[in-house]
Amino acid sequence: QVQLVESGGGLVQPGGSLRLACAASGRIFRLNTMGWYRQAPGNQRELVATITSDGNTNYADSLEGRFTISRDNAKNTVYLQMNNLKPEDTAVYYCNARLMTSYSPFREYPYWGQGTQVTVSS
Repeated sequence: QVQLVESGGGLVQPGGSLRLACAASGRIFRLNTMGWYRQAPGNQRELVATITSDGNTNYADSLEGRFTISRDNAKNTVYLQMNNLKPEDTAVYYCNARLMTSYSPFREYPYWGQGTQVTVSS
């Protein structure tokens, strides 16, 4: 079994910063691309950023360079540094990991965290 546990969400004023973390644990054979997605009320879940196991990153165009994704492979953890937050960044942020388990080491599956709320408001 695999778990993704997110942390770091909360309430922040416009222009503020938050850092999200997501730690993967369990019977992980290989951890490939990790990423963050978000879903605001009434909207579909959308990509925020992804990072491969060797550090290649991809960001949603709308972020305008305000967010930075990183990972610590030794800790199976991915981070999202969010700066200059705006009210439109308010959403539930979900961690995603594509990985192979020790039960099925030749097939990749996507896993999701439970989500963490980020609210940007004055």
